[in-house]
Amino acid sequence: MNEMILLDPVRVLVGPDQPLQEQGAALLCEGRLEALGEMAREAARSAGIASRDAGHQLLAPCLVDVHSFLPEPFQGQGETLESLVRSAAAGGYGQIALLPEASGNRRERPDRLRGFELSNCDLAVHLWGGFSQEGKGEHLTAHADLIEAGAVGLSDGDSMPPVPLLDRALTLGESGSSPVLIPPLNAVLRGEGLLRESPEALRAGWPTDPLSSETLPLSQLAQLQQEHPQRKLMLMSLSTAAGVDLLQRSTLPPAATVSWWHVLTSNCSSAATAASWFVSPSLGNRRDRDALIEGLSTGLIQAIAVHASPLDDEECLLPPDQRQRGIAGHQHVLPSLWQALVVSNGWTAERLWDVLSFGPSRLLGVEEERLILGSNRWLLFDPKVTWTPTRSDPWASRAANQPCLDRPLSGRVLQCGLRSPASPAD
Repeated sequence: MNEMILLDPVRVLVGPDQPLQEQGAALLCEGRLEALGEMAREAARSAGIASRDAGHQLLAPCLVDVHSFLPEPFQGQGETLESLVRSAAAGGYGQIALLPEASGNRRERPDRLRGFELSNCDLAVHLWGGFSQEGKGEHLTAHADLIEAGAVGLSDGDSMPPVPLLDRALTLGESGSSPVLIPPLNAVLRGEGLLRESPEALRAGWPTDPLSSETLPLSQLAQLQQEHPQRKLMLMSLSTAAGVDLLQRSTLPPAATVSWWHVLTSNCSSAATAASWFVSPSLGNRRDRDALIEGLSTGLIQAIAVHASPLDDEECLLPPDQRQRGIAGHQHVLPSLWQALVVSNGWTAERLWDVLSFGPSRLLGVEEERLILGSNRWLLFDPKVTWTPTRSDPWASRAANQPCLDRPLSGRVLQCGLRSPASPAD
């Protein structure tokens, strides 16, 4: 974007705790936000710039992904750091936080936190440091050293460490005010379950995952938070109505996130195609989905994470029980959730941005995104555009496990001011 553009009228959301401006104006130049409101109109008149009617479009701060995986950040045929950053920026994301992997990329030492900076790129990449050595849940890593070196917090990814080790870490308090991100997931109880236990899952014929695989560890984590109120314990990817109820009844509930796919769908609608989209935690039914949306509405759950787990084409050829669970697709999150929450559930744009941008920033302990004059940290979203995502798009993710590929989506990020790595096709 090299020319000056006046969007007038355009809907404008400046930042948290500020109302949406329905008849705003914005002047953009070379990717920067030059002026807003009457100042934008006056500057455009002086420069002889005609306005572009964007009354149904939304100019807003960038989105923030509080946790995702990236197994091969620097090499491989699948998703890399460059391709992830490129596709995430095209989807309006200005910050992403990457979890430690079960093998490789454990980030257990300060030196493992280096090498994730990209030149000519404005998207911020945060790194979660490993909570336990090799992710085995036996010995703690050097928490204080990892935080001092720049880790945004501590996590063992999709694994929940033993409660005694968690208790020890919270008692020692070397994480300080940084978050400790733990999934309420008992892997033994889940076993080979692929969908949350329900009549729908049983009818589909897939191995089921009992509610207790979430509710039992969640109760333990809630108790730990009560015993260590000065620590920042965070539940990763809540997934059931029973879990929401337990969290609601907690005296001092931990912070919590939910993945976008659990907000968008359920095993009721996905059972027939679930062989392609098994995720962790397991998908629940419509009641679970409704409870998660209600938890977001009331602030009990503070953030929607992408929780991407990209797989390449070869990995996706494996049977469901032999490959890693998960989906990817940062570019598809905002359009899908706008339809599900704003259009279908009557949410405001402000509320959606609170769980996609401002809330995630607060959980990570970083400054909230906002529109600032002279900055390129903005996105322009059109909820009425219909498009079909394909992997041939130069800004598309390389992941093969994107559930929204090759089917029409309503709503798209038209532009984002952030610089990101150029596509090899450019």
